[in-house]
Amino acid sequence: MKELLENLKTVAIIGCSANKYRTSYHIANYLKENGIRIIPINPNYEEVLGVKCVPNMDGISKDIPIDVVDIFRDSQHTADMVRQIIEWSEKRGQKPVIWTQLDVSSDEAKKLAEDAGFTYIENECMMVQHERVTG
Repeated sequence: MKELLENLKTVAIIGCSANKYRTSYHIANYLKENGIRIIPINPNYEEVLGVKCVPNMDGISKDIPIDVVDIFRDSQHTADMVRQIIEWSEKRGQKPVIWTQLDVSSDEAKKLAEDAGFTYIENECMMVQHERVTG
C-alpha cells in the first residue's frame, strides 16, 4: 500500500459527490490538493471540484491510466461496481487497484475482484492512509 500511495497519480472515484458535506467530496478535494488527478464518476453531476464528471467507468477517456478506483457506494452496490470495473478493465487492458472506503465492501465484491486478479483494499480511508504514508 505504501508504494501505491507514494506513486499515486490518478484516482477514479465512483460515487463522488459535489455535496461538500459528503466524505467522497472531502477525499476527492484532499487528493486533488495533493496533486493527484481525480476522475469523479457520478451520473448525477456535470462536475465535482471543477473536474468534469463522467457517468460510469466507460466515460473515462481511453488515454488516461487509472491507478485506483475508489468506491463510495453503499455496500449493497459494491459487487455491481466491481463487475463494472472488471468489464471496463477487459475492454481497456488496465487493472487498477480497487479501493473500498470504510463500510463499503462486501464479501461478494471482494471475491469478484480477487477472482479476477485485482488488488482489493477494503475498509480503509484513502485520505487517512495517504496522509500516514506521505505526511
